[in-house]
Amino acid sequence: MMAIIGWIILGLIIGALAKFVMPGNQNMGWLMTIILGIVGSIVGGFLAGLIGISQDDNPWDIGSIVISVLGALLVLFVYGKLVAKQ
Repeated sequence: MMAIIGWIILGLIIGALAKFVMPGNQNMGWLMTIILGIVGSIVGGFLAGLIGISQDDNPWDIGSIVISVLGALLVLFVYGKLVAKQ
């Protein structure tokens, strides 16, 4: 349970960071960016745990942070592409 709370907190931080790192205008507010950052962080952390890159009980190690950033950027990129087509 604590790992999930840790991933949510990390997702808030990563979501804000991803907004600054992602080039261009994503046409979304801060709240949506943070929500997508949380989703990307959780997805990235889950996948990292599955392939053994990071431990599920420690979201604060460097591998977890890198995977969270990549997951959040991926989710933001996909969301931006989906919204741009509409």
